Amino acid sequence: MGRRRRLSFDDNLLSEVSRGARAVVVCPDIRGQQHDLDADSRLAEACGLALAIGIVVADASVIPVRQVKPGTLFGSGQVENIATACEQHEAELVVIDGALSAIQQRNLEESLRRKVIDRTGLILEIFGERAATAEGRLQVELAHLDYQQSRLVRSWTHLERQRGGFGFLGGPGETQIEADRRMIRQRMGRLRKELEQVRKTRALHRERRSRAPWPVIALVGYTNAGKSTLFNKLTGEAVMAEDLLFATLDPTMRSVRLPGVEKVILSDTVGFISDLPTQLVAAFRATLEEVTGADVIVHVRDMANPASAAQKAQVLAVLGDLGVANGEEGQGDAIPVVEAWNKTDLLTSPEHDRLIESAQLDENSVPISAVTGEGVEALLTRLDALLTAGAKVHEIVLPAASGQKIAWLHAHGEVIEDDVVDEGGEEPRRRVLVRLTPKELGRFESLVD
Repeated sequence: MGRRRRLSFDDNLLSEVSRGARAVVVCPDIRGQQHDLDADSRLAEACGLALAIGIVVADASVIPVRQVKPGTLFGSGQVENIATACEQHEAELVVIDGALSAIQQRNLEESLRRKVIDRTGLILEIFGERAATAEGRLQVELAHLDYQQSRLVRSWTHLERQRGGFGFLGGPGETQIEADRRMIRQRMGRLRKELEQVRKTRALHRERRSRAPWPVIALVGYTNAGKSTLFNKLTGEAVMAEDLLFATLDPTMRSVRLPGVEKVILSDTVGFISDLPTQLVAAFRATLEEVTGADVIVHVRDMANPASAAQKAQVLAVLGDLGVANGEEGQGDAIPVVEAWNKTDLLTSPEHDRLIESAQLDENSVPISAVTGEGVEALLTRLDALLTAGAKVHEIVLPAASGQKIAWLHAHGEVIEDDVVDEGGEEPRRRVLVRLTPKELGRFESLVD
């Protein structure tokens, strides 16, 4: 017997097509399907996803689909038009901005004689390339396997020639596919256990940070809205920030100073996108849960994008799923949300003026440019006001030897008075009048001498 070929979990979906491959991008506009973005915006986003993985977009088009064909999604004439476009533009890859079943993908590849990849596969490929941390790689691999297990028939069609017998005797081809599925299920089980351990570890880290004296600000927003650029502007770091969809994936945390707060932890999270594959929604939930532990959420919006309003709706939907924001105003039960209206430098003068006027009517919206720095100081002032809102003056009496707690009050509160209390021959004590927020008071009370 020959050696059985084992399924490789490291194979990329685009392994047959090198970076720099020419592609035809097709956005099916299916009658009756509702989308937050219009067809042209979805096509532009699909092209951005292709560019993000190094694919050259040779041609892009929206194809109206009146009735979905179970075998190919498109009608026969539309498939021929796609094939003609591939020939004219010498494309070796076809990107479909939608979900394809395994059968549809296989049939399109046979008809077009080219590699075909759908939106889910493309996003998975981007995430697989960009994930840098161990957790991110685990999440991507789990999502990839979940996607891959339904396409084993397509991936292993060379085995169908080996099938023999009849009835329940399926032959070696059936056995190979079932073995591959079993390997995937086993691997997915191990990954879920590892991710559950990571989830518990992250929860412990969040709990530890909640006891720490520093508040947390989380940057969220649609992909390519400028979160990482703003993060770099505020922290002086050099986190990857390019004009690409999903330029950064893994969350990054750094400390910054605000006018009235000595130290704040700033968290840069993964960007959101419309129609995010369900495999990734589940896999990256632990990463997004970092947002739930924030004191303030900064929703970074790309105001130069015509689809900015639709993108905002997508972000609010995800935040609502996490239980940290609801309603049209984006306000959560406990976590305030500030909108940073980014990319003002790309607006025309009339558009810029209108944006400034609109922001003056909404105290939780701040026009900024993360590139030029316009409005960044105003954003910091607004964040400082939110973090110090509700602060009250408290009288705290401590033993004079409690240097750590006294230093903490001076570092994180607004100390109004600090006197030594004379109590005769007893141990000297310090009376401190300090203005603290309820959260800061709770953190102070959790300090251990």
